[in-house]
Amino acid sequence: MSYRIGIDLGGTKTEAIVMNEAGEILSRERRPTPVADGYDAILNNIADLVFTLEQPIGSKAHVGIGHPGAVSVRTGLLKNSNTVCMNGMPVKADLERLLDRPVRMANDANCFALSEAIDGAGRDANVVFGVIMGTGVGGGIVFHQKLHQGLQHIAGEWGHNILEPDGPLCFCGKHGCIENFLSGPGLLHAYRKAGGNQGDDTKTIVAKAANGDALAEETMQLFLDRFGHAMSIVVNILDPDIIVLGGGMSNLERLYTEGRDALARWVFNDELLTRVVRNVHGDSAGVRGAAWLWPARGEND
Repeated sequence: MSYRIGIDLGGTKTEAIVMNEAGEILSRERRPTPVADGYDAILNNIADLVFTLEQPIGSKAHVGIGHPGAVSVRTGLLKNSNTVCMNGMPVKADLERLLDRPVRMANDANCFALSEAIDGAGRDANVVFGVIMGTGVGGGIVFHQKLHQGLQHIAGEWGHNILEPDGPLCFCGKHGCIENFLSGPGLLHAYRKAGGNQGDDTKTIVAKAANGDALAEETMQLFLDRFGHAMSIVVNILDPDIIVLGGGMSNLERLYTEGRDALARWVFNDELLTRVVRNVHGDSAGVRGAAWLWPARGEND
């Protein structure tokens, strides 16, 4: 019996699971990510999680790590992580030294997409585009249950394509990125810019729109149209079988009806066959996808 350990490295928590060959989760542990203590503490925490979870199974497991940002193909160093002490560091090499084994790593949105493609909402689809819409916006591409990270490990990063050039400044340095419009903060910004109550949060805006508030509804209509516009760029290029939504904004029911209708209006075709669906694994998708970075025994890598 071979085992996989998946690690979901977040800015506030680090979650780890042990998965068997059948994809069953045997054990799970969550700990705070010791960001305040720095880079070495974060890596030592991961290593300790792995060793702790291996004790009951009595053997070494394959280890996959899901993380914000990407590992640079040119330097091997982590980049674009919102856990800034990790940027510019040889995370993969250092973890392989600590754990004394090869480690596989991928962006957290890629892990989400892989999990949903293998045994989630996209399990029967050939081409899956997984979308994270939360504090930020990201995505991942899976072909025939194989993750496609791309030559530069940026495949699926649709959140940093420019939707409206005169839009707000993004942390990446460009104006009008999709992330600025389709994230939770993006919805808040649009609502407040239109004169909405500065104290309202995203749930309040959604509730107000449902109860007939004109300004909230106008904001939601703009959000849904932007979703369709932004998503059509992906569909026009990738033409996926299914789009699986994750992250906090994926709980917005209107995305699966009015949002898909907006996508159909924007896409370059006379009909839209691509399904837009909610994820199956929820908050566990990322950590499951990290474990699935190692294929089952007998499968091709």
